[in-house]
Amino acid sequence: MNNVIPLLNTLPTSIAPVDVEMFDPPMCCPTGLCGPTLDQTLLDVSEMIVSLQRENLRVERYQMTSHPNVFLANAEVMKLVREKEMAALPIIVVRGKVTKTGAYPTLDEIHAALNGAAK
Repeated sequence: MNNVIPLLNTLPTSIAPVDVEMFDPPMCCPTGLCGPTLDQTLLDVSEMIVSLQRENLRVERYQMTSHPNVFLANAEVMKLVREKEMAALPIIVVRGKVTKTGAYPTLDEIHAALNGAAK
């Protein structure tokens, strides 16, 4: 039978584990790239996400206003938000571990966290 469908890598994204989560500060849209002038940091973050996705990594971004339950479900994220308020954001979580707060990471920092998380 040549009609066999491979099942590897066919999990829906809602079931596949998230590699990188970004808990963003409030923005005008999901990417922050919607105003009359572009914020270079947010443009760099968007490019980094595309790069990570090309490596078959799952990246999710959350904003408190549109994803409050995701914030509430992560005790470590909520603890940081309670302690530091909005200064804690963005909070970057790599494979379940908070790796950076208060600023977006570089691609090298994400790769280092991914390699460290794999050990």
